[in-house]
Amino acid sequence: QVQLVESGGGLVQAGGSLGLSCTASSRGGFSSSAMGWYRQAPGKQRELVVTITAGNTNYADSVKGRFTISRDNAKNTVYLQMNSLKPEDTAVYYCYARSWGGNDYWGQGTQVTVSA
Repeated sequence: QVQLVESGGGLVQAGGSLGLSCTASSRGGFSSSAMGWYRQAPGKQRELVVTITAGNTNYADSVKGRFTISRDNAKNTVYLQMNSLKPEDTAVYYCYARSWGGNDYWGQGTQVTVSA
């Protein structure tokens, strides 16, 4: 079984920055084909923020130029640097990982709140 451990959520003022991290672990070891971040605001559906694979990144248009994802393959860890934050970025952010076997895993979510 895979566990995704997230950290870095919090409260920040508009225009500020915040960093999130997520590590995937398993008793039998784990190697992901993809990792990334999704988010869900109250009253809205969960939406893609960004995903990263060995060769590609895919950012939502709403965060391009402001958010940056990075990856540490050896640790199965991804980091999300969020700059120029806006109130509309307020949401619960969920870490995501996909195994080579095609199974999807989700973190418990971490709250990001951006005040005006």
